[in-house]
Amino acid sequence: MTPREALQLAEEKEMDLVLVTDKADPPVCRIIDYGKFKFEQEKKAKEAKKKQHNVEVKEVKMRYKIEKHDYDVRINQAKRFLQDGDKVKATVMFRGREIQHSDMARDLLSRLANDLQEFAEVQQFPKQEGRNMMMLLAPKK
Repeated sequence: MTPREALQLAEEKEMDLVLVTDKADPPVCRIIDYGKFKFEQEKKAKEAKKKQHNVEVKEVKMRYKIEKHDYDVRINQAKRFLQDGDKVKATVMFRGREIQHSDMARDLLSRLANDLQEFAEVQQFPKQEGRNMMMLLAPKK
């Protein structure tokens, strides 16, 4: 029908004439209560936002000379973060000349990845950034 007829029909029903798509030939319109339509859309968007989980990156810091108990504590922290659905950034910090032992830090991070392999997969392999070596772990699906 013509736009004038559609507008007249919408006014008779005390509703709004809403353009759905102007790309079609002829353009497609609907007669709806626009306020109610907008409210329903906002309600759906709010529900979807409520259900989604925001993934955070949690960090576990250590030194390459870490003792067994401290290492176990870091493993348990990382497990907890991964089970909550967050990513884990494992960082080994160096001080002074310790940076010469980057091979030991790489071994430590690979041991960490091996110990957490049932909970996580390595998203970014160990790499050195300044005085830190870091690795990123993501929870398994």
